Amino acid sequence: MAYYETVRRILIIIFLINIATALVKGGYGLLTGSLSMSADGVHSLFDGTSNIIGLVGISLASRPADKEYPYGHAKFETFASLGIAMLLFISAIELALAAAERLQSQSTPQITEMSFAVMGITMLINIGVSAYEYILGRRLRSSILVADSLHTRSDILASFGVILGLLAVEMGYPQADPVIALLICALILMTGIEIVRDSSQVLLDKALLDERQIIDLAESVDGVCTCHGVRTRGTTGEIFVDLHIGVDSSLSIDVAHKVGEDVESMIKSRIPRVRDVVVHLEPKDYCELNAARKPAINRQ
Repeated sequence: MAYYETVRRILIIIFLINIATALVKGGYGLLTGSLSMSADGVHSLFDGTSNIIGLVGISLASRPADKEYPYGHAKFETFASLGIAMLLFISAIELALAAAERLQSQSTPQITEMSFAVMGITMLINIGVSAYEYILGRRLRSSILVADSLHTRSDILASFGVILGLLAVEMGYPQADPVIALLICALILMTGIEIVRDSSQVLLDKALLDERQIIDLAESVDGVCTCHGVRTRGTTGEIFVDLHIGVDSSLSIDVAHKVGEDVESMIKSRIPRVRDVVVHLEPKDYCELNAARKPAINRQ
């Protein structure tokens, strides 16, 4: 539960910052008629909305396992990441339509020194926010924090593009403003696609650990002849492992079961992210594979 409380606290902090920057950029963009600034403000607003989705997802994911969901609710965090991607796609479409309309209208935004100051300050804030959230997301292995940091990172690049657009408008190229807005839309779409790709890997149960690592750990346990059939699934912070081990057929049920428990303990101790290990025992007529490097175990 400490993990979910930490992620929730981070999302609340990021939400407040995103709302503040969105109001500043979007409000000033509307005041001066800069479509690219308004687009960037909307992008920041969706950053805040994505934080809300993240908070809902974390609340659902923190629920303990039950009869209906015996593997827990951790994947709700992944679904929340997909929700963020959907918001990005919607905002990109809306901004593209607005940019196309501006290209036809031929209107020119009002550019002032304050325009550059607003974009520069908010961009620096977003750099700090994105780095903070990404580092903690990787450290905590939180898909929602990493997805949200990528969302904010796209906001940084978008802000940089807006500044370039403002410079172009001031130099006498007013059409640069909607063109930059279209480039921001493309950037938003790319970020959304990246989030969908990463989330789909979790939902489709992509292997999360190297099979060789699990085999080596299992075969290092006294009494294990062989190991195969390794499967891993779950989320990056909550991994479930299935594997088959061969044990000497002359071992009693109690001793063979103890070997399986030792394998589970070994994997969990070496890989803290592993939540559960299911060990399938297979009897072998002889156990030569590891005999040279392991002492004989008590067969009683």
